[in-house]
Amino acid sequence: MSISSEPKLISGNANKPLAKAIARRLSMHRGKNIELCDSRVERFNDGEIFVEVHQNVRGEDMFIIQPTSNPANDNLMELLIITDTLRRSSAGRITAVIPYLGYARQDRRTKARTPITAKLVANMMAAAGIERILTLDLHASQIQGFYDIPVDNLYASPVFALDIKHHFKSSMDDIMVVSPDVGGVARARDLAKRINAPLSIVDKRREKPGEIAEMTIIGDVVGKKCIIVDDIVDTAGTLCKAAEHLMESGAEEVHAYISHGVLSGPAVERISSSKLSSLVVTDSIQATDSVKGCKNIRVVPMAPIFAQSVINTWNGTSVSSLFDDETLIPLYEGVYSA
Repeated sequence: MSISSEPKLISGNANKPLAKAIARRLSMHRGKNIELCDSRVERFNDGEIFVEVHQNVRGEDMFIIQPTSNPANDNLMELLIITDTLRRSSAGRITAVIPYLGYARQDRRTKARTPITAKLVANMMAAAGIERILTLDLHASQIQGFYDIPVDNLYASPVFALDIKHHFKSSMDDIMVVSPDVGGVARARDLAKRINAPLSIVDKRREKPGEIAEMTIIGDVVGKKCIIVDDIVDTAGTLCKAAEHLMESGAEEVHAYISHGVLSGPAVERISSSKLSSLVVTDSIQATDSVKGCKNIRVVPMAPIFAQSVINTWNGTSVSSLFDDETLIPLYEGVYSA
């Protein structure tokens, strides 16, 4: 049972701006100042991670805000060590708020003698003492089954739907939602239903990993403003090729809404010189200077939905209710004003 009358937040170094934004949102909701726990997460000269919490957490309901994005191993170890610190300090309950869950793409064996690293990470988190996880748009929703603790998987599509209705309000009849592959149809269909738009699919055929031999568009995109929906954009090679193919097939414009902007290697340069009119990502991963400086990349905030999820988890109310417009729209009041 929590001793204090409020949830307590602590953050690693992976995405401090998001952690601070969540704390500010909590302060607005609760009507009192809620700050991140006073702590330090540092590295020794040999790279070992050291954590020290400077205030009492005994019996408290703790929320660790830490995506396990690049550098994935360092950020994962920070999360585990912070958890161990809190557990040994007699925290009442430990919830990991992981906006981007790394290693989620390694969720099955695609060939002999390969790992299922997503399951290994799940075991490590449970062993460290994490009792509940809040995350955003898992690469595969069945990863929740790897955990023997509750996992609340939030979705970016309700927020994306608000953003699309705001930025395309004068041309909603011309919108076509596009899944970049057959495996992403469920995600694209959910967004299409929310904005009452038709659905198209890019069918890819690969001769070997990372190289696309052929693309086929399933659906009529002529004269449409196409919106590609996916969970992760990494090097952006496939995304940019899909945008080019859609334009060649008669699309008027191509935009992309993608939950996690990994954007590694040449991604930003590719996007800036691509046929994409815009790429919209969430702030689940802290934007680099190159991402912030790219004219056709825009970041939408997830602090409102994460802050409300923390409150709902803390007081034992529904998290899934946040996916409804009636609940979500007030959280983004001021962000998407008329």
